[in-house]
Amino acid sequence: MAVLDILTYPNESLKQVSETVEVFDQSLKDFIDDLEETRLAGPGAVGIAAPQVGKFIRAVIVDVSNMKRPVPNHGHMVLINPEITRWDGYEMGREGCLSVPDYTGNVIRANNIVLQAMDQHGESHEYEMEGFEARAVQHEIDHLDGLLFLDRVVSRRSDIFRRKVYKKSGKK
Repeated sequence: MAVLDILTYPNESLKQVSETVEVFDQSLKDFIDDLEETRLAGPGAVGIAAPQVGKFIRAVIVDVSNMKRPVPNHGHMVLINPEITRWDGYEMGREGCLSVPDYTGNVIRANNIVLQAMDQHGESHEYEMEGFEARAVQHEIDHLDGLLFLDRVVSRRSDIFRRKVYKKSGKK
């Protein structure tokens, strides 16, 4: 397994639309392992999409199960060719992104979604999601369509914020 380089804004490749996964072979499974290793190496990342590492296929990983406050969720999910089939209720929320490391932003997303996706073995699944998990999945699917949260903020003047950097205090 390897930690892959993450493309960051304003890299134009991040605007590329990803291709549907047709072949579920060992090379896909190996890539998913590398993608997960990369997610875990990031600063508290709950999700990562293949395009963020320069592979333009419809594959994402989302895991919100380690959130500080418990939220209903499906645990660790590998989502191949994900498609939202139903959504309702909208809510504004703050988002960050590995590909936009210096900023966060307020984005309106559906609060409840139904998702169809395959796993890395090619098995089909349907998920009903709400709250933060639904937000995280929508954020990652946007990457597959060449969108960043910056493309979804209501106002670039009032809804984008410089990320706070916390330094660890070291005792001498």
